[in-house]
Amino acid sequence: MHLTIVLRQALMLLTLLALTYLAAAIGALGSINAASFYTELQLPAFAPPAWLFGPVWTALYTLMAVAAWLVWRTGQQTRLALGLYFVQLAVNALWSWLFFAWYQGALAFVNIMLLLPLIIITSLLFWRHKKRAGLLMIPYILWVSFAAVLNFSIWQLNPGVL
Repeated sequence: MHLTIVLRQALMLLTLLALTYLAAAIGALGSINAASFYTELQLPAFAPPAWLFGPVWTALYTLMAVAAWLVWRTGQQTRLALGLYFVQLAVNALWSWLFFAWYQGALAFVNIMLLLPLIIITSLLFWRHKKRAGLLMIPYILWVSFAAVLNFSIWQLNPGVL
C-alpha cells in the first residue's frame, strides 16, 4: 500500500478516535459527581459497581471509533452512516448530563430510548458497508440496552431524587 494512503488512513483513525473520545469527555463532564451520586441511590440488585462503567465505556468508545473508521475506509457512500454515528454520539453524551448533572431520570430514560434505535440503525448501516463494523457495534447495543433497563429501574427506585 502506498505510504500516503497508509498515513491518510492512520490520520482518519486518530481523528475518529479523538472525536469519539471528545463525545465521551463531554458526557464525562456531566458525570463528575457520578461515583458519589451513584452510591447514594437505591440500586436494583443487578446494578454493576460504579468502578465498572469507566473501563466498559472506554472499550465501547474504542470499538465504536474503529467501526466508524472501517466504514469510512470503504470509500462508498458513507455520509448517512457516519452522520448518524455522530448524531448518536451527541445523544449519548447528553444522557450523562440528564441523569448525573441535572437529575432528570425520566428525561434520561427518554434519551436512552431514543439512543438505542439510533445505535441500531447506525449499526445496520455500518453492517451494509462493512460487516465487521456492524459486529463491532454489538457490544455497544447490548450495553446500552442494559443501561436502559438500569436507568428505568434506578429512576423508579428513586422518585424523590430523579
